[in-house]
Amino acid sequence: MVVNVEIPEELAVRLHPIKDRLPEIIELGVRELNALNQSGYSGAAEVLEFLATLPEPEEIVKLRPSQTLQTQISELLEKNRNEGLTDEEEEQWQRYEYLEHLVRLAKAEAMLKLRAA
Repeated sequence: MVVNVEIPEELAVRLHPIKDRLPEIIELGVRELNALNQSGYSGAAEVLEFLATLPEPEEIVKLRPSQTLQTQISELLEKNRNEGLTDEEEEQWQRYEYLEHLVRLAKAEAMLKLRAA
């Protein structure tokens, strides 16, 4: 399929050296936009993407939730205390709990590697 798109000159200059990778760039952009629209995964993606880079053990131990993720978690906790969660919010909470579990596993493994070194 051929698609013609008008883009700003500044973007065209930046894309020119990597023009062979435009399909990949568009695919990644579409995935990112879709992920942003998945409210249940907002905040979690950045943690998983960080872990996917296979960071050094020291970096894993220092990992903390972003302000955005911490705010989302705090809001769910507060709502749960005051009025209870909807089914959708309960699912979101469970995803955050699982994400925390994965991070704890990664940190435990990182600590073992640091102690062995």
